[in-house]
Amino acid sequence: MTEPSATPPSPAPDSETAHRPSGAINPGPVQYKGQPLDAERGPGLGCFRFQLVLLAILIIATPLSVGRVPEAVTAALLFLTLGLLLVAGQTIIFLLRLVAADRRGRRAPLAARSPTVGQLEDAASTLPAEKSDGASPGDESS
Repeated sequence: MTEPSATPPSPAPDSETAHRPSGAINPGPVQYKGQPLDAERGPGLGCFRFQLVLLAILIIATPLSVGRVPEAVTAALLFLTLGLLLVAGQTIIFLLRLVAADRRGRRAPLAARSPTVGQLEDAASTLPAEKSDGASPGDESS
């Protein structure tokens, strides 16, 4: 029987599978349908607000229509409500991607009193290799 070695061979680092600390590289612009996300294309906030107002009206009108109007009208209101839920859901996903694209990069929280984890990672990655002599950070007795 052969004994396993103390350190297993590591797989070759692939650009897609290699672990990178968060924020270590800039992955580029957010892609939408194969192109960089453009805030001027697609639905805007006004369109989304209109969808929400219409959705609120339909959510109230659909159950109130039961027993007062023909069943076909109630069914049509129900399908219209479900369709508008789908469209409004897709619109909010698009708008959230716009916000994410706008906030790319690392920013400190407004009320931060201590450095964030990302700021600590950035500071650690930019430190010079002057502590490679084996001395611990607390030892300054030379």
